[in-house]
Amino acid sequence: MILSSSQLRALKERNDEELRKGKHGKYGYPAHTIQDLLLTIEAVKKEKKKWKQLAQDRGRALQEIFVAAAKAVPASPETEDDL
Repeated sequence: MILSSSQLRALKERNDEELRKGKHGKYGYPAHTIQDLLLTIEAVKKEKKKWKQLAQDRGRALQEIFVAAAKAVPASPETEDDL
């Protein structure tokens, strides 16, 4: 099941309310377990963002290398079709 950001926010608010109630909370998953899951979700989001940025940086670097290599190699009729 994939939760939207508004569903995650609602779950977090409900869980925070359960944590404020202390031991008088409702039955179900312990509030601390849900809190740990929410923290894990946030950590995964940060990691995903970091890896996405790294991939974009890698793509830019590869493009710069390709441009530099293309400038360094003299153009010939056979290689112009490959570019």
